[in-house]
Amino acid sequence: MAAGIRAKHGWLSSNTSLYRALHRHISPSSVCLQRAADVRGARAASSATSDSQTYCMELVRSRDYDGYVSSLLLPEEARRSSLALRAFNVELAQAGEGLGFPEDHRFDANAVLEGGRRRNLQRRASEPAGQRRAVEGKYQPADGRRAVRKHYLTKRWLLRIITEREKDLDDRAYRNLQELETYSENTQSSLIYLLLECLGLKNVHADHAASHIGKAQGIVTCLRATPYHGSRRKVYLPMDVCMLHGASQEDFIRGSREQNVRDVVYDIASQAHVHLQHARSFSNNVPKAANLAFLQTVVLEDYLQRVRRADFDIFHPSLKNRNPLVPFQLYLRSWKKSY
Repeated sequence: MAAGIRAKHGWLSSNTSLYRALHRHISPSSVCLQRAADVRGARAASSATSDSQTYCMELVRSRDYDGYVSSLLLPEEARRSSLALRAFNVELAQAGEGLGFPEDHRFDANAVLEGGRRRNLQRRASEPAGQRRAVEGKYQPADGRRAVRKHYLTKRWLLRIITEREKDLDDRAYRNLQELETYSENTQSSLIYLLLECLGLKNVHADHAASHIGKAQGIVTCLRATPYHGSRRKVYLPMDVCMLHGASQEDFIRGSREQNVRDVVYDIASQAHVHLQHARSFSNNVPKAANLAFLQTVVLEDYLQRVRRADFDIFHPSLKNRNPLVPFQLYLRSWKKSY
């Protein structure tokens, strides 16, 4: 009998997991079930992460195609964070435009700040003007939080984007060109600062260049969106420039192609060009790696050149279509590491 006990004891010792299960009065089947649950949990987490990445990628591709292509040209780790940040920016823009969030919203922009200040960023079309309502995302922004933690992103830039985008709810034109530049600095430039941090760069010259590129991008975006906004009977172009040339909001709503409307476009486009020139004045002191965060300059140049060829008629049919050569130009610029 003693030999039988010794044999049994030796068998238990050789099977550590089963011995521990018996020692703790846990059945082997419970251990297997627990392991199966852990595996299912890991798979679910992996699936949720993949789902979040796919959502960010598709959102940016459909709403910010140029930013999507630029992100694909970044190093792998920076690419994922860039797409998350651009998805963050797109959803804030959608809320400001009153478009709301998608049905399967997976990117709660406010929650990216992990308990930081929350903002009311959406109002329903059916609600009276001025009523604002916060919307909670269905899924937590895993990619956004990951980007903040991995690259130690400055939350001040994220807060600046949220605060400035909230002003979109006021739904009014910019009073002057300086107000448009301030808005662009707080939104587009802040996004570029974050992209630089994703690339592991903190350089004062790169920041100066980013500031001007962001302002140029905000101005060009305002111009490019004018035909679309006009179709919705909305005009956001700086009022001081419009008044200077005697152009009314109704002119842009009707899609006027008169000279005074073109003069307004010329003045605004010229300011964007000036900012691009200022940004390039820092190129000799900007680290080569930072140029990947400035790829949007290709898109800005392309639009400004096309609007100039159209004699500053922003309603010209040639401006309605995307230039198919831009992705190739973006790739070439990333290879040259210039902006």
